[in-house]
Amino acid sequence: MRMAVEPCFAGTVAYYDRYRLAYPDRLIARVAELAGLNPGEAVLDLGCGTGMLATGFARLGMAVTAMDPEPGMLEAARSNARAAGVAMNVLQGGSDDLDGKLGPFRLVVIGRAFHWMDRAATLAKLEDIVTPDGGVALFHDAHPPVEENGWFKILYDLQAQYRRNRRDGGHKRYEPFLFASAFTEIDSLSVTIRQALTVEDIVGRAFSMSTSSPQALGAARDEFERALSAALREWSPDGKFTEVAELVAVLARRPNR
Repeated sequence: MRMAVEPCFAGTVAYYDRYRLAYPDRLIARVAELAGLNPGEAVLDLGCGTGMLATGFARLGMAVTAMDPEPGMLEAARSNARAAGVAMNVLQGGSDDLDGKLGPFRLVVIGRAFHWMDRAATLAKLEDIVTPDGGVALFHDAHPPVEENGWFKILYDLQAQYRRNRRDGGHKRYEPFLFASAFTEIDSLSVTIRQALTVEDIVGRAFSMSTSSPQALGAARDEFERALSAALREWSPDGKFTEVAELVAVLARRPNR
């Protein structure tokens, strides 16, 4: 199954680049350390989006390939790499395009994109392009149910009202797929952040998501924005919000490597 990023995220590049949660450098560094990466080793960022992970690993001196099916995302990844003063190889394609001509890679990283893929088939293909001592790192984020994250429930509930049929495979746990693959030695790492948000930030975050992107909302975009802004203002009249988010990396490697 080809990654569904292109039809769901076309037109969201600017929102994704500005409003999506970035992965903290210290989380990327911890993954690199646990994976035993050395500068110059090859890393593939599959479903790279605007290059958040690709840029982070390139800053550590890795030879990074950033791969995504959406041309606009790849252009943003190039721009972000230039701004960070790092080099990376940029390649258009998705999980369906993986083959033995790529790599080998010491590490393949996937950030908030694994659920768009045929997960079992993707891991099977990665077995062929990841070195015997390499691994796969799956990144995602979560919002713990603390009082400060009340705005997140408002956003989630409103998205549910406007959501059309989902076109991805759902956010299932990673472990069953990993334990059915060659990458069965699993370690989880996380970093929790706390930051201030505005109504604009939350609306922009919503527009960066597949379920409430401008493309998905269509003619209901302005109505959605008004409804979300009004609900947020009702919850916090001064328009100030706090986000508590956990950024997580699940590193999976071959046992007895």
